[in-house]
Amino acid sequence: MDRQQYGRLARAERRARSRARLDWRQRVAVELADQHGGVARRRDLLRAGLTTDDIRAEIERGVWHRGGSHTVVVHGTVPEGEGVLWRALWESTSSSVLDGASSLVVAGLEHFTPSAVDVSVPNNVVARDIDGVRLHRVRDVGPAIRTGLRRTRPEVAVLRAAEWAASDRQAATIIAMTVQQNLVSPPAVLERWRGVVASSRRELLEAVINDVCDGVHSLNELDFAALCRARGLPEPTRQAVRRGPRGRVYLDVLWEDLGLHVEIHGAHHMQGLTGIDDALRGNDIQLGDPGLVTLVVPVLGLRLQPDAFLDQVERAIRGARRRRAG
Repeated sequence: MDRQQYGRLARAERRARSRARLDWRQRVAVELADQHGGVARRRDLLRAGLTTDDIRAEIERGVWHRGGSHTVVVHGTVPEGEGVLWRALWESTSSSVLDGASSLVVAGLEHFTPSAVDVSVPNNVVARDIDGVRLHRVRDVGPAIRTGLRRTRPEVAVLRAAEWAASDRQAATIIAMTVQQNLVSPPAVLERWRGVVASSRRELLEAVINDVCDGVHSLNELDFAALCRARGLPEPTRQAVRRGPRGRVYLDVLWEDLGLHVEIHGAHHMQGLTGIDDALRGNDIQLGDPGLVTLVVPVLGLRLQPDAFLDQVERAIRGARRRRAG
């Protein structure tokens, strides 16, 4: 073999080795990224045997992309889905945890999309601000799940999500959805709430948590009657009784002389198969007295938009009076 042939063979071997290393580091990165929503942590890549030059070369070739100081995007060009959450944890601090609505989404909350990733850190820890991440410095992070995506437990996360919500309506929605989707038990929420010292929404959250988690202390027919009196509306009959095909039917609020019925629906009416029972009950009432007008008022709606629902009651009373007069 002459020198020229030897040179060609050496170059071929170098190319083969280079190709093999490229394939190897790609396999390593893909394996890590598949476990983390399409992203990999630099430290994990280095532990697996890659060098900083390997990582830099793949980024310069456009195969991988930089997602932050500690994050490498292996699948795609920017973090997406679960990768956004891993990036938030890696780029903040090792003491950080997902919190609020972000923690609830990881726990399984459906039909709610946070506008940013909520991350909490102890207030004595130095953490960097990150695009797309709301960083909360708290005195006590509270009970947390440390395996997988680090996150606060649902009973902690739901109260903070309500506290940080964009509006009172969103705060009430998050509490109701979390309990209704069985991500946390009502007693766990009540116990955690009793230990909360400071809250910018204390009055609202106290009412909503009682409505959702503790029916005994929920807004009831007596409270509704008081709201009617304050509005100057006539006093209704409370807990009237009718007979239906399935036996006795209790009407929450009734104006007997006007043929107007208001049904107060607590949070439990939105759980499981309760809606089916409500529909059957409501149909029985309507079929038993076709002249009866029925309005449904959700407790949470009455908490958040009392005037809107009382406007409807007032309109119904005026309409009933016109019908009686005619």
